[in-house]
Amino acid sequence: MASAVMGTYDRFDIAFERGEGAWLYATDGRRFLDFGGGVAVTALGHCHPHLVEALTRQAHRLWHCSNLYRIPDQERLAERLAGLSFADAAFFCNSGAEAIECGLKLARKYQQVVAGARERFRVITFAGAFHGRTLATIAAGGSEKYLEGFAPAMEGFDHLPFGDLEAVRAAIGPATAGILVEPVQGEGGIRVATAEFLHGLRKLADAHGLVLFFDEVQCGIGRTGRLFAYEWAGVVPDVMAVAKGLGGGFPLGACLATSRISAAFAPGSHGSTFGGNPLATAVGNAVLDVVADDAFLAHVRTTGAILHDGLCAVAARYPGVIAEVRGTGLMLGLRCVIPNRALVAALIEGGLLSVPAGENVVRLLPPLIIGAAEVDDALRIIEQACTDLAAKAA
Repeated sequence: MASAVMGTYDRFDIAFERGEGAWLYATDGRRFLDFGGGVAVTALGHCHPHLVEALTRQAHRLWHCSNLYRIPDQERLAERLAGLSFADAAFFCNSGAEAIECGLKLARKYQQVVAGARERFRVITFAGAFHGRTLATIAAGGSEKYLEGFAPAMEGFDHLPFGDLEAVRAAIGPATAGILVEPVQGEGGIRVATAEFLHGLRKLADAHGLVLFFDEVQCGIGRTGRLFAYEWAGVVPDVMAVAKGLGGGFPLGACLATSRISAAFAPGSHGSTFGGNPLATAVGNAVLDVVADDAFLAHVRTTGAILHDGLCAVAARYPGVIAEVRGTGLMLGLRCVIPNRALVAALIEGGLLSVPAGENVVRLLPPLIIGAAEVDDALRIIEQACTDLAAKAA
């Protein structure tokens, strides 16, 4: 019998009924180590007790009241995010794409209303980027795969090679409003921007009065071993989008900005019916209780380094399967020699979940709570999958 769900997903034939920590349990009785993390969403694993308690407590009090009224937990979460980052203000929404949309609107509004440059509306973006699935965010990403069938692409984006500062310098013109970049590209194949590139973008933005906008939807909230990925380079943006891990599995996104930029928004400039509702912000605050801790982030860095080293060892033994290990913290990728979906399928067979990405990469995005035992299990499964795939190719 055909499903009544629209056929927008190329799903694997597995359904889950329960999750605990880094593990998912399927309806057919199989158990899987989750190194996909709901695509970097379940930062604290499945059914983390602190998140469950926070959501349950709030569910018994108030679910929704709309942004017509003050929401105390939303105000608290905004203050905490501001205190932990470069930002002075936050707008809350439900997803990464919405956070990007907010930042794009904010960049235009700042230039045209605050800076008085009404001709400025274009945003520089980079090849391999993924910024969401709305008409504006697929145009920003520029991927032909995601643009197919949705012509004409929304105007206002200039796509340049990732990491090419000279191309950025040459592309800046009178209509340029800002620069949008992922410090670590996820969908694009776990490509890490160099500190030199990000510093160069900051200098160009300052020299030309542009809004520097970081997309940390996937790489933020502890994923790289710092609360935000921009901290590694020491480059501060003007605007930043976060989501995914911020809600730990509950839909929650935020657009963060400095007061200079956020001043462009006045009542009525932007809005969201559900964004920052009491349920979501109760969970967001609970996530920060755990993730915004130096000891926890040190654990992510240590565990990520152990996993990275183990993956490099496996790759060295199976050069016909894995060409390169990429990434940082617990945002890692295996660039494959064979088709990446073949490795994803082999890992599923062995009980490990992962996520395919661009440039023939398999993403490993485990919960940030994993320890040595889960790393050992994952490496064992990956090694066995490589053994089997290498044998088939021989």
